[in-house]
Amino acid sequence: MGRYFEQFAVDATFRTPGRTITEADIGTFAGLTGDYNPVHTDAEFAATTEFGTRIAHGPFGIGLAFGLASRLDLIDGTVIALLSVQWEFKAPVRAGDTLHAEIAVTEARPSKKDDRGVVGLRFAMMNQKGETTQAGTCRLLMRRTPGPPAYAA
Repeated sequence: MGRYFEQFAVDATFRTPGRTITEADIGTFAGLTGDYNPVHTDAEFAATTEFGTRIAHGPFGIGLAFGLASRLDLIDGTVIALLSVQWEFKAPVRAGDTLHAEIAVTEARPSKKDDRGVVGLRFAMMNQKGETTQAGTCRLLMRRTPGPPAYAA
């Protein structure tokens, strides 16, 4: 089970395990999204671009960031909703790159309802060379720690 709202402290930081990106990951993402842009799916075409090879789709990195956060058991089962995302794409991700996320808590405030709160997170997706490939922020609506059951007479 993930952390509850009260377990997020502003300025807390987390580092996820790494994940090596494969050609199959890139192909699978193309199939799931229907995005068959040749820079992602055509090795001959991609070789003629400034990247020199096929690269992963930008949104793949966003999804991976949340998946890596899941491996730390930060939000599984305790997040109610993703409220917002702002993301920047700084460097290409290629098959063979190993990415991890560095995550910092930027906000933790109660919401209008007593059973939830808002948590802000800042992500930096880093490759094996220490380069930031993607970075962004999100705001999540998180469950508060459940209280004891009400006594019924």
